[in-house]
Amino acid sequence: MSQRPTIAITCGEPAGIGPEISVRAAWELRADVRSVLLGDLAMLTTVARAINPAIKLVTLASIDALSHDSNCNARDQLFVVDCPLSVPAVAGVLDPLNGLAVLHTLDVAIDAATQKQIDAIVTAPLQKSTINDAGVAFSGHTEYLAERTATPQVVMMLATNATPQPLRVALATTHLPLKDVSSAITFERLSSILDIVHADLQTKFGIARPRILVTGLNPHAGEDGYLGREEIDVITPVLKAAFAKGQDVRGPYPADTLFQQRHLAHADCVLAMYHDQGLPVLKYASFGLGVNITLGLPIIRTSVDHGTALDLAAKGLGEADYGSMMEAIRVAAQMACASRPVLS
Repeated sequence: MSQRPTIAITCGEPAGIGPEISVRAAWELRADVRSVLLGDLAMLTTVARAINPAIKLVTLASIDALSHDSNCNARDQLFVVDCPLSVPAVAGVLDPLNGLAVLHTLDVAIDAATQKQIDAIVTAPLQKSTINDAGVAFSGHTEYLAERTATPQVVMMLATNATPQPLRVALATTHLPLKDVSSAITFERLSSILDIVHADLQTKFGIARPRILVTGLNPHAGEDGYLGREEIDVITPVLKAAFAKGQDVRGPYPADTLFQQRHLAHADCVLAMYHDQGLPVLKYASFGLGVNITLGLPIIRTSVDHGTALDLAAKGLGEADYGSMMEAIRVAAQMACASRPVLS
């Protein structure tokens, strides 16, 4: 990259592996990405020194300070906006007293992204229970980002470059009990999701005419109605309407045979009907190198494909694999470059 995108990294749950993987990945990619770490300065300083004494952290009063300091383009440093914890974090031990501090890092990142002070947000994993135990109703990064940006519909997509060609899997439904999936797949909802996936592949990935393969819901894609009618009554009509709008959408395909190289070779994305239909394939192929991407937002947000790993954090530094965090930063940078001129 000739011009580095500016990316805010929220360091996530302080008792988990988030701070470590954020520092390690940001430092590895410092030549290509200008990273701003959002977290407790004292903790991040301790982590950085333990990882590599050569890591240079520069404190910013705010992210906006990047636009006023010519030294902020140096490639041998990482920036930190201090978001202090209420109490010191103990690796592997959750503390609800720090829940609001974790949420504050997300607020700082969202404000900076919506004000175009940064090009993208990358989020390390947080612990939902810690924020809820702090007294804030919180169901997850994705929902919070949608609420804060007043986005009525978002789409979860996981992606990886660890396969023969990039594999992207978007979901029509996410964290729903299986018994509720069918009723959630309506003409209006599925049409909206396809519109979002199609538009973001164009504007955030630079794909002029995205080709989207869509799974059926039932085994064998319903087998002409003998194994379910959702394909006939909902999915196929949605695909016909999308095709009429100029979208290159194809399906519905049986999910058990769709994820083969001969089908995926020229596809830009697969839209699966539910969480455990599409994600096991991707995670089997690339766990630890996958990226979670939120489509539909007015900002760019990526994340890792794993959780806080409190057990690994409790063992000390050096146990965590930061490959997914590196991929999340890389993909965010690529999306930033594809969608708009990066910030100077």
